[in-house]
Amino acid sequence: MSTEIPLTISSLTLGANCSFEERISAAANAGYEGVGLTAEAYADALATGLTDEDFLQLLEKYQIKVTEVECIQAWAAEERSYEEKFKEQICFHMCHLFGVEHVNVALMEVDPLTVIAEKLAQLCARAQDLIIAVEPMPYSGIPDFATAKELIQQSQASNVGILLDAWHWFRASQTFSELTAEDARYIVAIQLNDAYQRPYASAILRDEAMHDRLAPGDGAIDLATFITMVRKADVQPALIGIEVVNDELLNEGIETTANYTYEQTAKVLENHWIDII
Repeated sequence: MSTEIPLTISSLTLGANCSFEERISAAANAGYEGVGLTAEAYADALATGLTDEDFLQLLEKYQIKVTEVECIQAWAAEERSYEEKFKEQICFHMCHLFGVEHVNVALMEVDPLTVIAEKLAQLCARAQDLIIAVEPMPYSGIPDFATAKELIQQSQASNVGILLDAWHWFRASQTFSELTAEDARYIVAIQLNDAYQRPYASAILRDEAMHDRLAPGDGAIDLATFITMVRKADVQPALIGIEVVNDELLNEGIETTANYTYEQTAKVLENHWIDII
């Protein structure tokens, strides 16, 4: 599947227990054009002795790119730890190294929107030429798209947008008619996945997100309508990320996980996003 919008296997889909070369090999062999990489996965690879030049050579060897970098957290905390400050700088470095124009960010803390907006403006200033992609998650300090949009407007930052994830959209009980053409300018990238009809209890909803998301087409999300909504709004995402965080599938190996998620996604896109096939 060759597209102008790179189909990317997100870092969490392949877990944390594979080497960088194993990750990109599995992704490339499955047909993906891009891989996502967390700061932690990058640091683990550095600890094995890889250099930045090694990363680039391996990507060239497998004819694949790093297209997604994540994830900056705790950026709105009153007191940020040295670890979080360093992780932020690692994410910025990764973006510049791999030629990725945006970095995914999340926020677990719940604070008044005015406070978060000020912190977001500061984060965007530190990012300089990079775009901050805020990910709304129903169990987080930015629970839905409307909150993310309001936050961006209050921040008055120009280098910020929204990462639109189908699982989070569905679990936030948002309808599939909420996205407008005006909203499209906020969306940096989208992530596809699927979900059981019945969610985990609200107190442990994040556990479902981190362990039990389904591959596209395997669950209750009306992805056809979700994609139609995105298309009608004329969203132009930098990438389509496949974030299927599923312990049972990953236990079958990263090759099986990469192949299966790619095959399922291809079926969905062939039916509902024909012009990128």
